Amino acid sequence: MAASAESEYLSKWITQVRKGLLDFCVMRLLDRGERYGYQLVQELKQMPNLVITEGTIYPILAKLKKEGLLISELKDTGSGPTRRYYRLSPSGEQMCDEMGRYWQDLTESVKEL
Repeated sequence: MAASAESEYLSKWITQVRKGLLDFCVMRLLDRGERYGYQLVQELKQMPNLVITEGTIYPILAKLKKEGLLISELKDTGSGPTRRYYRLSPSGEQMCDEMGRYWQDLTESVKEL
């Protein structure tokens, strides 16, 4: 495989891994407490190996809410615009725990390789 083909393959693989982890990362943050969308974006941007934009997070929030894993609520902040806060639903908490256990098992298996 030529160097440019290897680089392209690696780039595509990294993109797929990131996409696959974003739902879990969002849920893990919400497991710590409710947050509004932009707050999630800012916290996830602190993780250097994730590439996050607002356009990435809001569809994930909508999907997780549709699946019944999140609850959202509009709240008046007292200063500034009303914000939509998200938190895990009871089934979302359970799913986050299950995903965490799977992630731990998976990373241990990969480390063994």
